[in-house]
Amino acid sequence: MERFGTTWPVYLGLTLGLFGAAAWLTGQALARSWRPHWHLIPYCMLLAVAARFFDWALFGGVLLSFYGYVLAMETFFPLAALAYRRTRARKMVAQYPWLYELACPFAWRARRES
Repeated sequence: MERFGTTWPVYLGLTLGLFGAAAWLTGQALARSWRPHWHLIPYCMLLAVAARFFDWALFGGVLLSFYGYVLAMETFFPLAALAYRRTRARKMVAQYPWLYELACPFAWRARRES
């Protein structure tokens, strides 16, 4: 983990725990407001900057670690994308129940005529 400018406990607690939860909530918020999927990228980049700053300010990590930013983005974007897709699927089914039904937790399909 030295290459990433942090330690395992800090990564697990701060980056994955605290900021991972923030990434999940970011994905949900973007889906609820009907924003496009690509909006996740700049928000996750800002979360990565904030995570690196907190790592540096609180735990003495390396602030300007390129690999640290990449690791944070690789952590945040999948979490935010999963939350976005799950929330969007549930929202589509809730808003248009006569048209769609859940196919799985992350997708919807056209309602079958019975």
